Amino acid sequence: MKRKKITYIIAALLLLVSGGIYFYYGFLFKEARNIESEMPDFSIAATKLIKDYNSNPEKADSLYLNKTIEITGQVTKETDSAIVVENTVFCLFTKKTKDKLINNQVKVKGKCIGYDELFNEVKLDQCNIIKTK
Repeated sequence: MKRKKITYIIAALLLLVSGGIYFYYGFLFKEARNIESEMPDFSIAATKLIKDYNSNPEKADSLYLNKTIEITGQVTKETDSAIVVENTVFCLFTKKTKDKLINNQVKVKGKCIGYDELFNEVKLDQCNIIKTK
């Protein structure tokens, strides 16, 4: 009788642990998106993107937030791992940029992470350069 009770307890614990592992890997743990391989949801000029955010931030968030977008414009500021396009879109790269891009026309693809009211910039993350002129 005691042995049967211990067997039920062990079976219940194994069932509980396996259910927890299934829940964690099935629902909670998700791998990071690979923005470089995704097709963009929008292709837009940097000036149009900031105009949309300035006119109606809630509507712009519903359109662009956490979406893969491609922007075009002229690079106005540059660091090792980020550029600013048209003084309005901050693009953070996963790898350091080797090319000098200042004053060049670029097409950049990245994930929109929102609007920064302090700097009056739209922020893109996981960016990569598609094309330069």
